[in-house]
Amino acid sequence: MTESPTFIGSIGLLSLPNWIIHLSSTLEWGIAALMMFRYGMITGRKDIRMFGISMLPHWVGSFFIIAYHLTGDSIPLLLDLSETVNLFGSAALLYAVLTLLKKTSNPTPTGYATCLATIMIAGKPQSYLGEDIFDAILQVSSIVYITFLVLLIVVRKRDPEVFSPLTVAGFWFVLVFISFTVFSIYLATEVRGNLSLSHDDLLHGLAESLLTLSNLMIVIGIHRQTVWYEKLAKKAESA
Repeated sequence: MTESPTFIGSIGLLSLPNWIIHLSSTLEWGIAALMMFRYGMITGRKDIRMFGISMLPHWVGSFFIIAYHLTGDSIPLLLDLSETVNLFGSAALLYAVLTLLKKTSNPTPTGYATCLATIMIAGKPQSYLGEDIFDAILQVSSIVYITFLVLLIVVRKRDPEVFSPLTVAGFWFVLVFISFTVFSIYLATEVRGNLSLSHDDLLHGLAESLLTLSNLMIVIGIHRQTVWYEKLAKKAESA
């Protein structure tokens, strides 16, 4: 059994509302990267500007997903390319947060120790001999991103000027999106009998809406942090 989109109007396997959700997610992440770079300009901090730039690979990866859906999920290579780009994106975020860690008063050894401990806890990739290389890429990317999330909290505690709590929560909320997506794939294929999650428009839309919410949290968090810093700077000038 396969289900067609539940809403009127569709492109490929996705309904129009589902496309709006996907495009919103992509747009929000791009805006977040731009806002973070601008915040780095306002604060005069190169490391914050670098963090904004490090968000761009994930943004590029989202366009491969859009292209994949535009083809009706008929070109799996686009999905694999997205996973590959996202690996570089997670590595870029990890490098950027380590750079931020260097600017804190407490030197870097603790940060690197946290990084190593997280990788050990998450588990190293298994032997992928005979397995799809893109499965390995996906696993490594997940480990790198989780490490980034842990260090994000460390940076927030040591240097509150960089991130608002909402921004940090937004990055962590991506894990909720991933978990729900995995569960939705199981429901769509094993329980509801669809060929893939894309064939179940309702579950697909619900899963993607969590990413939209995550990106929105990041955007609002950066905006709040910018407003907070500008008010602080004005007070310092008037004092």
